Amino acid sequence: MSSIIKVNTVQDTDGNNIINENANTITIGKSGDTVTVAGGATFVGGGITWQSSIVTAATHTAAAGQGLWLDTSSNAITLTLPSSPSVGDQIIFTDYARNWGTNAVTLTLNGSKFQGNTSPAPVYDTRGESVDIVFSGSTKGWIPNTDGAVALETPQSYNMDVLVVAGGGGTIAGNSGGGGGGGMRTTTYSSINTGTNFTITVGDGATGGTTGGQGSNGSASSISGSGFTTITSAGGGGAGTGGGQGLAGGSGGGDGYAASAPGGAGDTPSTTPSQGAAGGSGNSSAPSYGGGGGGGGGASGVAGGNGSSSAGGAGGNGTQSSITGSAVYYAGGGGGAADNTNAAAGAGGQGGGGRGGKAQAVTYCDGTANTGGGGGGHYASPGRGGSGGKGVVILSMPTANFSGTTTGSPTEATSGSNKILTFTGSGSYTS
Repeated sequence: MSSIIKVNTVQDTDGNNIINENANTITIGKSGDTVTVAGGATFVGGGITWQSSIVTAATHTAAAGQGLWLDTSSNAITLTLPSSPSVGDQIIFTDYARNWGTNAVTLTLNGSKFQGNTSPAPVYDTRGESVDIVFSGSTKGWIPNTDGAVALETPQSYNMDVLVVAGGGGTIAGNSGGGGGGGMRTTTYSSINTGTNFTITVGDGATGGTTGGQGSNGSASSISGSGFTTITSAGGGGAGTGGGQGLAGGSGGGDGYAASAPGGAGDTPSTTPSQGAAGGSGNSSAPSYGGGGGGGGGASGVAGGNGSSSAGGAGGNGTQSSITGSAVYYAGGGGGAADNTNAAAGAGGQGGGGRGGKAQAVTYCDGTANTGGGGGGHYASPGRGGSGGKGVVILSMPTANFSGTTTGSPTEATSGSNKILTFTGSGSYTS
């Protein structure tokens, strides 16, 4: 038989209340006291009270201090959290029938934050999971003590601007045209969430050659990520030499001086908006034979200039982008060569296009690295044609959302509230 002792107050030897009962509230100790439970003792009452009823309804409202068995065998469950929680309030909910992987549990935050965010709604969809959350206060709100890997259940989506510039086209020694600027494309990826891996490929510029009928195209640059459209920019077209026509590419290569056809076509393959312009045609009229200029890249790229009897064609200007915070030209076309020392060599287009050479001079001008500029044309051996400049891929995103997870060692910079990643070699970014 048990015994019961009924008192209103229990005091220690100093007269301080140890237990005080008032209006159905029992207080143990007073503010500043340390209350010790003997080792091995079991504290009964308080903490989590596991509910005897299994929750199967599509909606249910939880209360602080509850342990809940959630059975989603027949339907998903939306669990509403308390509307005015206090610091230290705790709720545990468990996959009773191991069906969360089929029918998930979604939390309604009811005015509070979860892991510091008010949206999106946390969703638990792992089979056999048990979730233990505690309210930490208004700043961060509910915080999971355990929920699998304690993942961020309120991932914050954001937008990321992208610039993709391919490698510039190359030229061959032999009164050649200018190489086309690399194709240049831009886009904005919307609603990026945590954990998406973006793979970046940066294309090389084509190497200038000493012999042969045409220069080579630059290599493509691209970015791809699961759930997002892959953006690929084609390499700039190689220049024609002598009677050879410039090659098609992201921007077209310029013709050799004696070519009878227009310069190489730009925007190949076709994109919307255009990734580059066409190359210029050559001119075989005396006293100077001028090669055509390479086309400029991007939607605003300019077609390469035509060669004339007194000058090589100028490379077409590329397109400006302010993705880094400053307006910068990319993917300019290379200038065409001229065969007379008194003639003007074709100027390189804005955006890294190489200047053309003239007569027997062995100088040549490569496209600028990491702009995708086309190589400048060169008249004849000795020497070689200009090489195209390597491409570049640039990402811009809110600094607050930048994960810091990259490969390939991109250059990091800050512009305003944005983090800028500049890839001059292939790599990746994981959001």
